Parts: sequence; C-alpha cells; structure tokens
Amino acid sequence: MMELIPKLQARWILRKNRPLPASIRFAKTKFKRIWAVDGSTLEALFRHLQSLQEKAVSLAGKIYAIVDITTYLPVKITFDENPNCSDATMWDWLRGCTPDGTLLIFDRGFYDFTEFAALMTTGVAWITRLKKASYRVQRTLTHTPQVVDQIIELGHKRGRAKPIIVRLVEIRRENTWYRYITSVTNPVDLPPYLVADLYGRRWHIETAFGLVKRLLKMSYLWTGSINGVKLQIWATWLFYAVLIDLADTVANEFDIEAEKISIEMLFRSFYHFNHAYNRGFSHDLIAYLTSPNNRDLGVVKYQPKSQQRDTLDLSPHPT
Repeated sequence: MMELIPKLQARWILRKNRPLPASIRFAKTKFKRIWAVDGSTLEALFRHLQSLQEKAVSLAGKIYAIVDITTYLPVKITFDENPNCSDATMWDWLRGCTPDGTLLIFDRGFYDFTEFAALMTTGVAWITRLKKASYRVQRTLTHTPQVVDQIIELGHKRGRAKPIIVRLVEIRRENTWYRYITSVTNPVDLPPYLVADLYGRRWHIETAFGLVKRLLKMSYLWTGSINGVKLQIWATWLFYAVLIDLADTVANEFDIEAEKISIEMLFRSFYHFNHAYNRGFSHDLIAYLTSPNNRDLGVVKYQPKSQQRDTLDLSPHPT
C-alpha cells in the first residue's frame, strides 16, 4: 500500500479539471500538505473458527491513520494490538512521520502542551479544538459579534507543562460558539473562518474510518491471528486508496469537487458495471460511471441549495 500511495498522489496532481474547495486552495499556498490524524478501535472478532468461539470476547486492536484532506488519500497507518491504546502514546509516531511545512489537524484526544510546542519547533503547524484550560489574552486581533480572534498564552498558571503562545479563534454559529486553537498566529496565513473550515474538514478522516469499517467490511475480522488481522487491515486500506483515486478521476471527468462524489454509490456501481461488462455493453469503467445514461447510479451526490456552502470569508480581520 505504501508503494502505491505515491503513485496515486502523482496521478492526483495531473488532474486539473476538478476544482478544489476555496479553503484548500488558500491553505495550499501557505503549507506543503494538510493532514488529519485520528484513531479508531476495531470491533470484536467475527469468530468463524471454533477455537476462537470458545474464547472470551475481545476487541482486535486500534488503528491510527493520517489522511491527506486535500486528496483524501491515506498517508500513514499504524496498528496497535491494545484496543485501549491512548492517543497520548502516539505522539512519537506522529512527530516521526510529519515533515516540516505540514498543517496538522487533530481532535482533543491529542492534547498536550509539550507536544504542541515540539511540533512547532519542527516546523509543523496545527489546528485543534480548545479544551477547558487556563489562558491569558495577550492581544486581540478581531472582535465582532460573530468572530473573536486573539493571541493567548495557553496554560499560564503554574503546572508541569510550560505555557505556549497560540491563537484562539472563536466562531459563532447561531447561538453556539466554537473555539479553535492554532499555532499559526498570523491571521493573514490562516484567516479565522479558514481555521474553522479546515477543522471541519477533519471529518474526512472520520468518513474514511466509516468507509473502511462499514462499506469495506473491516468491522468483520475473520481471524484471531494478529498477523491475519494486519493482512486484512492493509488490504482494506489499499482498496480504499484505489477507490478514492477512482472517485477523483470521476470528479475530474465531471469537472466537480471530489467531495461531491459518493464513495458508497461509486462502490455499489461496480455491481452494475460488472453486468454491463459481461453482456458486452461497456468495457470502460470511467465512461460507464460518467455516462448521462447512468446518472441514476447516484455517483454524484444530490445537494439541495439549503445545504450548499456559502462563500468562505478569507479576510484576516472579518467585520
């Protein structure tokens, strides 16, 4: 799989027709790559072997993955046999595989002031959500009824970790405030609404886990052997990467954003293409999926106007 990923990344670069979301286009001018990281616990073994059926029920371990939220391709994957593995134990692995020039997005499971500072010293920028913590405002950049953007000293009260200087971005949606912190202290490099939009795109890694576990059946592990579990994990992620590459190819043919392609309906379309192929009606998968006669396959997501995104405000000081 790791030999295939660079080839798929090269294929992605060659496609020019499908547009990129505004937030990704802007962030790509400031950072070499935009990655999201998260972990997911594997469910109980499916246990088709009689020897396994006699054992107590147990989980099969935990997967940690880094996904490029520009291409949606997996970048790095690791597996821990301990299903109760904590995110806090994965910092060495995360720092070791994240090069400088990367914008890293993670949830509050990865929350450690010392590690935040370590990433910053290696040239890695990051975005996460603010946990309940003490901080002291050093400077206010923007203050409106909808946006508050401030430079803060996080963890200024005496404790084990040294305080760090970060940026706190607060965005109001209806009656709820969403609070993000980032190491990028210059709003010209990451405007407030861009911070919120990019963090929202962290959901792509949750979608990736959902697809490999539900759609590609990795929730059902067919062996109790750790080696067998690893074989299934890597084979499933390999197929997921090929599926993402196909989705991007189809999006490029349609001249639409890749996120508007339904991965699930694309996968289910293979059944119909197989019948068409065997009957001699079609011999080109891409042509079949993009044919006007096959729009009922649902490969392109239907999005009502009420759910379409508004134009993203990229001002460093929105009013």
